[in-house]
Amino acid sequence: MLAAVMTWAGLLAGCSAVGSGPLGLAGAPGTPPAPEDYVQVTPVDAAKAVRPGQRLRVRVSRGRLEKVAVVRSQDAQDTTVHGRISADGLTWRPDEDRLALAARYTVDAVALAPDGRRSARHTTFTTLVPGERFVGYVTPENRAVVGTGMIVSLAFNREITDRAAVARAVRVSAQPPVEIRPHWFGGNRLDFRPEQYWKPGTEVTVDLNLRDVQGAPGVYGLQDKTFSFTVGRSQVSLVDAARHTMQVRRDGRLLATVPITAGAPQNPTYNGRMVVMDMLDVTRMNSHTVGFGGEYDIPDVPHAMKLTDSGTFLHGNYWSPDAPGRVNVSHGCVGLRDVRGGGSDTPAGWFFDRSLIGDVIEVVHSHEKTVAPDNGLGGWNMTWARWTADTGAQ
Repeated sequence: MLAAVMTWAGLLAGCSAVGSGPLGLAGAPGTPPAPEDYVQVTPVDAAKAVRPGQRLRVRVSRGRLEKVAVVRSQDAQDTTVHGRISADGLTWRPDEDRLALAARYTVDAVALAPDGRRSARHTTFTTLVPGERFVGYVTPENRAVVGTGMIVSLAFNREITDRAAVARAVRVSAQPPVEIRPHWFGGNRLDFRPEQYWKPGTEVTVDLNLRDVQGAPGVYGLQDKTFSFTVGRSQVSLVDAARHTMQVRRDGRLLATVPITAGAPQNPTYNGRMVVMDMLDVTRMNSHTVGFGGEYDIPDVPHAMKLTDSGTFLHGNYWSPDAPGRVNVSHGCVGLRDVRGGGSDTPAGWFFDRSLIGDVIEVVHSHEKTVAPDNGLGGWNMTWARWTADTGAQ
């Protein structure tokens, strides 16, 4: 049963935020530094063509590791990589001796420092693809239940020059049937979507018939794989940057109106439709990683939902409790009131618990351009005519 309509607007008074935070983080006076090397992950973040003999390790020099989660994505299938934290809490090692070939690894680690503060680290790397082969890393994962805004996205590890051949070798179908068309973003990314959001309950199947398909001179596909996902209920949330509110609608019905803080005038939030790409209970946000200077470094941002590749998040904000519903103070993200560590009874916790990867967040009345269609899963910002104009036929 859907929850009754709730409104948090007006519960917060005044605004005394100072500075700003990670693409949506307001200032965090007194926040201790969290050096990048506190939680050390090898191979390093964004490493490519990692050879199978290189060891996967997560380490801290002090304190202890609380949790390490590693996922291997290979042939459109996500597999948990099991491992163990050492008795002294300083090191995590996988049970597997060697890294898999042609795979993408995602590492999420949370550590507890000696002073009791938590730090989070999120890294990815890809391993060597043998010979002249190409693979496509697929979003969403197999057997996932997603929101109605999910776009099927294939990221190729090599530049594709014969785009028509590759597009023909990928088939995306739905039940009940709906027209689904591809669109290329450059030579490394191929996305699929219907004209409108998926209908709730739709079963989507993706057939990758890429093995031995020539994607570029002398470069052939490796995958022959089928996977599927299910579209869950519809949830579309409208962020009004001028009113400092977010209306959450479930299956067309207003579920809640939540106070928010968006990007400050000097760093406004993107307008347009964005899709939840990832959901993290807690993560670290550092201004250096998104092109800013040293404005902020928050090691424990709660209820973080990634919206763009460039670093836009919708997340909990415990450091500027007076901002949501009152004023825009962030570096571009959308912030909801929260408490340190993340509370289930806060606006951020309430929204996080009711969200899915694939849900739509639409921002209006911000003094910024519309988000680019290839920045995250932003393809819904393209007209159907423009989307279908580049199917790889050329």
